[in-house]
Amino acid sequence: MPLTLKRRHGSPNWYLRGSVRGLVVDESTGTGDRKAAEEVRAVREAELLKRSVHGDSATRTFAEAALSYMETGGERAHLGPILKVIGKKPLAAIHQAEIEALAKKLKPQAAPSTLNRHIYTPVAAVLHHAARKLWCDKPVIARPKEPKGRIRWVTHEEADQLIEAAAPHLRPLVVFLFSTGARISEALYLDWRNVDLARAHVEFIDTKNGEARGVPLHPKAVAALSALPHRTGAVFRRSLPYVTASGVQHPLGDPYEERAGGGGQIKTAWAGMCKRAGITDFSPHDCRHTWATWHYRANRDLTALMELGGWKSAAMVMRYAHVNTSHLAGSISEIWGKSGELKAARAVKPK
Repeated sequence: MPLTLKRRHGSPNWYLRGSVRGLVVDESTGTGDRKAAEEVRAVREAELLKRSVHGDSATRTFAEAALSYMETGGERAHLGPILKVIGKKPLAAIHQAEIEALAKKLKPQAAPSTLNRHIYTPVAAVLHHAARKLWCDKPVIARPKEPKGRIRWVTHEEADQLIEAAAPHLRPLVVFLFSTGARISEALYLDWRNVDLARAHVEFIDTKNGEARGVPLHPKAVAALSALPHRTGAVFRRSLPYVTASGVQHPLGDPYEERAGGGGQIKTAWAGMCKRAGITDFSPHDCRHTWATWHYRANRDLTALMELGGWKSAAMVMRYAHVNTSHLAGSISEIWGKSGELKAARAVKPK
């Protein structure tokens, strides 16, 4: 039977009662005005008819799917800007071209890795959630191709040069990054409540993969943190003004504020440090690569490295083993015979 308007005892609003092609409705129109309620009835009836013929994907919106996704524990990061652009669009309209247009609108100059992290991954997560609820078809999304991972690391001597060249407010952070392998965001959001200097231990709560992890502190890191004048709030305070090499306070202040691209105003201080140290092509994240390279060279333990660095798989840390081959030098030296001729492979006699 079609939808009709009914009054309910004690309520000033009109209610919708009835069914459309087997879809039963008993809900408020949200208004006590008969004319407005009639408009709600007509729109709702048309919506139900469309849904009954074409399925949920014809009427379910991306915002509805995103809300359901977040209510079941889905990652909220990066969804805000996406919802502002495509939140009202039906799921059936979210296809490859739509996602590419979204990426171009929100991140026109971003690298493939940023587009994947900020656009393609959250959109795909919501669509896969909706597909599991049979609100839409399972999505097939082609993502921007990312270049092969870059590993840039420095020697202990070069690290010391960088630390020595760092501005006073930046130096403790640099020491900490080299000593713990922390991501720059993990360091900048670190609170003193998660640091135990007596035990020489730090716990990272806000991590990229969402899982907290603990890391023992190297004596250099303990010394750097112990020298900081405060013991509450953010360890690396963002309110410290940036002072240039000439002693002039930077007008922007807030040197530790993290922005897209890896560091906001920290870029200025970081660039100055690298220039003074004579080190080129070295970013804050390269401290993490350096720490991992040092750790594997010293310990040859991929499992420990994976756990301490917060990597999800052994494949992600194998690259640090691939750049550490000095321990295999002996095997290379043995491929030549004492006479200087290449050793011939021994023939295996048949039995």
